[in-house]
Amino acid sequence: MQLKFHTLDVFTATRFAGNPLAVVAGADALDTAQMLKIAREFNLSETVFLLATNKPAHTARMRIFTPGGEVPFAGHPTVGTAALLAELHSPETNGERDALIVLDQTIGTVRVGVRQKPGEPAHAEFDTPKLPEPIAGVPPTDLLSAALGLIPSEIGLENHRPSAYSAGLPYIFVPVQSLDAIARASVHMAHWTSAFGKSHAAFLYCRETVHATSHFHARMFAPNLGVTEDPATGSAAAAFAAVIVRFDSPRDGSLKKIIEQGFEMGRPSFIETSLMVKHGKLETVRIGGHSVRVSEGTITV
Repeated sequence: MQLKFHTLDVFTATRFAGNPLAVVAGADALDTAQMLKIAREFNLSETVFLLATNKPAHTARMRIFTPGGEVPFAGHPTVGTAALLAELHSPETNGERDALIVLDQTIGTVRVGVRQKPGEPAHAEFDTPKLPEPIAGVPPTDLLSAALGLIPSEIGLENHRPSAYSAGLPYIFVPVQSLDAIARASVHMAHWTSAFGKSHAAFLYCRETVHATSHFHARMFAPNLGVTEDPATGSAAAAFAAVIVRFDSPRDGSLKKIIEQGFEMGRPSFIETSLMVKHGKLETVRIGGHSVRVSEGTITV
C-alpha cells in the first residue's frame, strides 16, 4: 500500500526553519501501530494522519503522533494541516484563497481560518478547543534546576514562578532569568523523571528575545514523549496564555504575544498567541502562524 504525504515547515514564513511536520493522506486503512511506526520513520516532532470524516461540515479527521505515541491535540499539526488542505483544495476568489478548515481531532472539533495571498506563505489561526486549566505537580526549584542543568537562582523571572497548565497536553512552565541561561539549558535524564514525571513536558521562557518584535523566548523539552527538543510548540503556547494572565495581570480586552522558539536548534519559529481577557479571566485563546510546503511523495506501508 502506498500513501501520499507532504511535509511542511510550520510557524515560519521561511522554508527550512520553523517546526517540520509530515501529513499522510488517505490513512483510513492504517491501524494505530502502523501509524506509530510511520511517525517514528519520519522522526519529526509530530506526524498527522488524515482520515475520512462522516461529518458533512468537517474537512477531515486527523490523528497526531509523536515518535513516542498519539497525542489528542497539538498546535503546529493543526496550523500546518489546515494550511495544506486549504492550499490543495480551496478555490480562488478575487485573487485570494481564504478558507475555513474544520478538523475533527481527538480533543474535539477545531475550526481553522486560513489566509492565502499570492506570493505569500499561508497563514492559519484557530481558537483552542479547550481553555488552559491548572494542573497539579509543580516540582520544587532544586529538582527543576537539576533536570535542566541550571542553577536554582536562574529559575524565576520577576514575579513569575514555575507553574503547570494544560490546554490538551500538560506542561510545566519554567521562567528563566535570561537568554544566556535558557541557551545553556539541556535535558539531564538522571533527574528528568523526578522533576517532570513520565508525561509532563518542560516549557522554558524568558523575556529577553532575539527579535525585537517578540515578547517571549522559549524552549520545549519532552524526552519522555520522544521529543528531546521541539522547535515550536503550539499546544504549549495555548496553555502559556494562562501563565500570562496569572503573572502579568493584563487589562481586560484583547492582546497578542509573539513567542519565538527553536533558535537554539537552528529552526527559528514564531508563534502568535492572542488572548481575550474579561473580568480578569481568560475567555479565548487563539494560536496562529505561517507555514510553507517543503516536500511531497509516497510512503510504502
